Amino acid sequence: MQEAKLKKQKNQRKRKSSFSTGWLYRLGRKKVHWKVKDRLFRFLFEKDREALLQLYNALNGTDYHEASDLQVVTLEGAVYMVMKNDLAFVVAGTLNLYEHQSTMNPNMPVRFLIYLAGEYQKLIEQAEESLYGTKLITLPTPQCVVFYNGEKEMPEEQTLQLSDAFESRRNEADVELSVRMLNINYGHNGELMAKCRVLEEYARFVDICRQYIAQESDRQEALHIAIEYCIEHDILSEFLRNNRAEVVGMLLEKFDMKKYERSLREEGREEGIEQGIERTNKLTRILLEQNRIDDLKRATEEPAYQEQLFHEFGL
Repeated sequence: MQEAKLKKQKNQRKRKSSFSTGWLYRLGRKKVHWKVKDRLFRFLFEKDREALLQLYNALNGTDYHEASDLQVVTLEGAVYMVMKNDLAFVVAGTLNLYEHQSTMNPNMPVRFLIYLAGEYQKLIEQAEESLYGTKLITLPTPQCVVFYNGEKEMPEEQTLQLSDAFESRRNEADVELSVRMLNINYGHNGELMAKCRVLEEYARFVDICRQYIAQESDRQEALHIAIEYCIEHDILSEFLRNNRAEVVGMLLEKFDMKKYERSLREEGREEGIEQGIERTNKLTRILLEQNRIDDLKRATEEPAYQEQLFHEFGL
């Protein structure tokens, strides 16, 4: 995308649209929500049931055609999807939880566990079954998927497991939950993208928005130009025509780069503080176990001596 083309599109936009500038300016100054792009992903697939069915088929190697058989319930942060077949049974007995993430979150397995517990409770209550009876209550098999679209480099696919968070590794855990995490940045997971056109177009759309924002100081203008480019090149064109205002509003918040970078720095500081506290606590436990009270007292008063003890115990 050349600079001359960017300027030309910018001038064309100024001539073509004044209807929403003031409203969008006010919208762009709202409080930032860091799940905005995640919300856009859900918004897209909730609006287009055919696309959601296509995504389901792409992930599961199935070939279902009746989008009307989809039942979608949006939980906080995830899309819960049940597929029915022609006989109105749950297809393959699966309960699908999809979530979009623009930052790496290692706590996704426990979050999905909480979602699942709530959904299973609802299903049991709706079926009017008793957990205390002698009959086995059948439950749909969970399939938990995270679609990663952040800017940090990630592998094509990885598995996050609940047991990664368990404090003790001495014994095998009695509970496990696995989450499939897929990198859906443009250029990744080509086979999956080829099976789900809307997912591929979403990845291209986000990539194009990033490119224009990197070149244009006015984020609102850059997003409008990116949207027009995508409409002209048949990238989520119908969706963008019908939902332009909502999409711009969401992305204006998402691409507040200064706040985004500040949040990353704050997250790094918080992580560093937590690691420092954990390190100090370990040292304290060791010194108490060895009855080295004088060393403990000195470590609290002399940072250099504390560092020496950290080195001594390999902390």
